[in-house]
Amino acid sequence: MQNNTSLISKLTNGNLVLQILIGIVAGILLALISPTTAISVSMVGGLFVGALKAVAPILVFILVAASIANQKKNANSNMRPIIVLYLLGTLLASFTAVTFSFMFPTQLTLVAGATGATPPQGIAEVLHTLLFKIVDNPINALVEANYIGILAWAIGFGITLRHTSDATKTMLTDVSHGVTTIVHFIIRLAPIGIFGLVASTFATTGFSALAGYVHLLAVLLGSMFFIALVVNPIIVYVKIKQNPYPLIFQCLRESGVTAFFTRSSAANIPVNMTLCEKLELNEDTYSVSIPLGATINMAGAAITITVLTLAAVHTLGIQIDLFTALLLSVVAAVSACGASGVAGGSLLLIPLACSLFGISNDVAMQVVAVGFIIGVIQDSAETALNSSTDVVFTAAVCRSEQGQAVSQSTQA
Repeated sequence: MQNNTSLISKLTNGNLVLQILIGIVAGILLALISPTTAISVSMVGGLFVGALKAVAPILVFILVAASIANQKKNANSNMRPIIVLYLLGTLLASFTAVTFSFMFPTQLTLVAGATGATPPQGIAEVLHTLLFKIVDNPINALVEANYIGILAWAIGFGITLRHTSDATKTMLTDVSHGVTTIVHFIIRLAPIGIFGLVASTFATTGFSALAGYVHLLAVLLGSMFFIALVVNPIIVYVKIKQNPYPLIFQCLRESGVTAFFTRSSAANIPVNMTLCEKLELNEDTYSVSIPLGATINMAGAAITITVLTLAAVHTLGIQIDLFTALLLSVVAAVSACGASGVAGGSLLLIPLACSLFGISNDVAMQVVAVGFIIGVIQDSAETALNSSTDVVFTAAVCRSEQGQAVSQSTQA
């Protein structure tokens, strides 16, 4: 009995990242040894992702509402500089993708168009969808995991509760702690869930289908690595004036790895919330910035839209000038911020970007189909970059503000 208790204690209190790595290796080995068995354990991964997606909407609503309701008057949540970093990071990602695409031009072998997919007809439609998400019915927003709508209602709910009794605010705080405890429990199951996801992915998809797209994947992943390991560290250093890499690597390790295998920014919101708590960041800040980042901080999506669009341009032999390339960067950045408001995400925004160069919708949808083929890698890396950067920028602003506060108190 004591041995069983000790084993459970080691599992619940052990190094989560190490356990996840063990789960990844075990999943790969199972897929190689017995693909049939590996496919059968896909349910385990599905249950883990489903649990994260299920708890994320209520977690966001309760945490944001409780944070705002208990916020002291004249308190600074630091949201403005975080939003600036989100938008700046997405735009720089587009510029980086343009640069890599011109340095290493990609030509595609176009395949049959993606079926059943309806891309937006313009940026106006993307923004229209995004705006109507804000005024969505609150129950529907929770059911459909519409985080823009959830944030809007949670902020409104929290503001109105600021004028209620202390007992009401305490109850809301207790509820938020209860939901957070459930989240911690689900995250401890990550090694088992990721084991199932890795095993089923390797067994069913493998990487043979990706062989013809090595060059395209190299440009995509190279751009994403450059943002994660060069651009983001420079931004963080400017904010905190310290070595940024310990923070960068911790976020990639504890947020990016999970996001890579779940391939869902929504599912990774609870993971990011827990990481922010571990980093001892301001809860008033991260309870809003993390779900907001899952909606508008889309560096990975901007890279995907830009690289695949320019691959279509190079395939068709279209000559473009610098101004048009820069215009594509802006369009990709704006479109990426609205990607969560469009069913299908970043891939379905490629036809919109292709229209800048007069590329027909039929050809653009063939490029989208290529995106779906490489999605097992492209979407995973994109989600890992998007989600881990949410914590990176939130931590950078929080630590910058903490540093300024310490400096002012020392001078005083």
